[in-house]
Amino acid sequence: MANQFQFTDEELMARFQSGDENAYNEIVFRYRDRLMNFIYRFVNDVELAEDVLQDTLVKIFTHRHYYKEIAKVSTWIYTIAGNFSKTELRKRKRRKIIQLSHMGKDDKVYEIPDIEREPDRGLHVQFSEQKIQNALQSLPSHFRSPVILRDIQELSYKDISKILDVPLGTVKSRINRARQQLKSTLKE
Repeated sequence: MANQFQFTDEELMARFQSGDENAYNEIVFRYRDRLMNFIYRFVNDVELAEDVLQDTLVKIFTHRHYYKEIAKVSTWIYTIAGNFSKTELRKRKRRKIIQLSHMGKDDKVYEIPDIEREPDRGLHVQFSEQKIQNALQSLPSHFRSPVILRDIQELSYKDISKILDVPLGTVKSRINRARQQLKSTLKE
């Protein structure tokens, strides 16, 4: 992220840990939409994603003193969001509930950043939001997490390695395999 802000994320967290709640508000402002996008891509349910987002933001607030500047704030925040998302998916599997999307016309739409900066280059293929989301959901979670963090959230491989607590080579391998599976699924 370009540094258009007065304080870095780490400086904001230090201010928040010292009692400045406005710093927390700024952290929420910076991360809310990106986290919602990440969590939704993971759990595939808008209402559940909003709940997980709220849980994440509450934990950031209540556990602010657990953050240590040995890692980037973004790594710490995405780790919290990822852990809550995985917990919700495990709960859902235990209940064996199949949920269909219940998005109405008034529901929010979350944008996927366009990786292709020049539309005239490459293939001119359009996929519906639902087809992309279905393809993401078809991936095993150990492939889904890294590809969302890399291709949608645009995090570095190194940051993804820290968030997922797996070696860098494993992250690269999983992202490559996820992309191959997505490509195959979207061709169908």
